[in-house]
Amino acid sequence: LRLLVLFAAGAASCSSAAQRDLERTVTVDDSSITVRFASADFALGLDELTAWVGRRAGIVRDYYGRFPVSAASVRIRRASGAGVHGGREFSSAAPLIAISVGRDTTRAGLDDDWVLVHEMIHLAFPEVAEQHAWLVEGLAVYVEGVARAQAGNITPTEFWSGLVADMPQGEPGAGDQGLDHTHSWGRTYWGGAIFCLQADVLIRERTANRKGLQDALRGVLLATGGNTHEWPIAKVLALADAATGTDVLLTLYREHSAVAKPFDLRAIWRKLGIVERAGRIEFDDTAPLAAARRGITAKN
Repeated sequence: LRLLVLFAAGAASCSSAAQRDLERTVTVDDSSITVRFASADFALGLDELTAWVGRRAGIVRDYYGRFPVSAASVRIRRASGAGVHGGREFSSAAPLIAISVGRDTTRAGLDDDWVLVHEMIHLAFPEVAEQHAWLVEGLAVYVEGVARAQAGNITPTEFWSGLVADMPQGEPGAGDQGLDHTHSWGRTYWGGAIFCLQADVLIRERTANRKGLQDALRGVLLATGGNTHEWPIAKVLALADAATGTDVLLTLYREHSAVAKPFDLRAIWRKLGIVERAGRIEFDDTAPLAAARRGITAKN
């Protein structure tokens, strides 16, 4: 019996050691991110993947002025091939992001990735009712690109080209009943992203480019502590508006939440000085809101 007990204790010790070998910690200012790997079989090695988590966390920290939560976990699963294949954020008192990374992914492939930034952005916004998923996902779509552009991870041209190409998918279609009541993929992700772009532009227009959506979201994070608790949507948007001294977000919500009101993307591009010629994006710095366009992607 004594031998069996000793053997069991030794096996448990080996298991714990193996688990520690598959775990790393990333510190971003006062925040701690535990990185857990389901496998050590990655071409780059676990230290390089851990460093990538740190770089992505830094992008999010710089956008919000702090990393959204004091502690979080990132669970990395090995997938075949290369690239980042998908991720999901699980909200709780101990936030978790699960993400799949191809075994043969390169450093360049990791630096091209948007998924982990997208999922980390979810940590900065409080939980809201399911019918408002379009705002949660739309924010992550829009802010991911802005944050990466501000960090120099993508160029402003790449950022705006992506929006011009993809945002039309978010416009209301036949039978649409507004963002709170139409839960198609396009309306949830890109309809929400258009809402965020429109809010950013309007805030900058009304504050002479002194404030933007980034200020609104920093205010929300400061007041709510991120996604560890659920908040009513009206209260969240009121906090966001208070941070910019405007009523932009609540007004846009009232206009688009229950009614299929189109956004005029062409007018937005024209005001911002975004011109599409032969499939390429050019910038017109004489446009009325050219300074706002530059302000959105400028490091804050």
